[in-house]
Amino acid sequence: MAKAPAKRSTKRLSAAEIDAMFGAFERDNPEPRGELDHTNPFTLLVAVVLSAQATDAGVNKATPALFKLADTPQKMVKLGPDKIEDLVKTIGLFRTKAKNVFALSQQLIERFGGEVPRTREELETLPGVGRKTANVVLNIAFRQPTIAVDTHLFRVANRTGLAPGETPLDVELGLLKVVHETYLLHAHHWLILHGRYVCKARKPECYRCIIAEWCRFEPKTPAPKDWDGAPS
Repeated sequence: MAKAPAKRSTKRLSAAEIDAMFGAFERDNPEPRGELDHTNPFTLLVAVVLSAQATDAGVNKATPALFKLADTPQKMVKLGPDKIEDLVKTIGLFRTKAKNVFALSQQLIERFGGEVPRTREELETLPGVGRKTANVVLNIAFRQPTIAVDTHLFRVANRTGLAPGETPLDVELGLLKVVHETYLLHAHHWLILHGRYVCKARKPECYRCIIAEWCRFEPKTPAPKDWDGAPS
């Protein structure tokens, strides 16, 4: 379970500051996208299950061959657990994940008519699917305004003062309370991408941060001597 960063804000952002922050995100990237490759809700679900404790880039290297052979639950079950395992063996924890992918495919056929369910409660009954995975699928596949809290988003929410929390669920519920409905659909993508590429774990790149003026994190990281100030 993620733990709050050592340098955690003690003062939350105001409603006006939060709106300004998300306004900046929207101007910079009006239609953010998740970085897991997929072709339909089923392949998205599988990709997210495979991405647990792995990088999106690593998953994207393995899934083209998998999805070429099995882009539906029926095809995945026909493929069988051993073949699935062989195709995803470059991904961490691949044996457990392959078993989960096979089992969730079986359950989709048996319980949901081969369709990916559209509620968090139903999704969480599937093997390998937790709250974060369910929220990602609901948001990307079905455009529901959910917040999927990964380590990047957890860090950003705590550092900035946006929605400090001790657990991912604390942060998720906090964000749902403070983020205006205008921004909710894309909020988790903006925050995840910001944490992945700018507000990095070891050394946030505050000098090129588009929300630095509202962020509570101190001290801000100064620009390196060789930085030319150009947008990233």
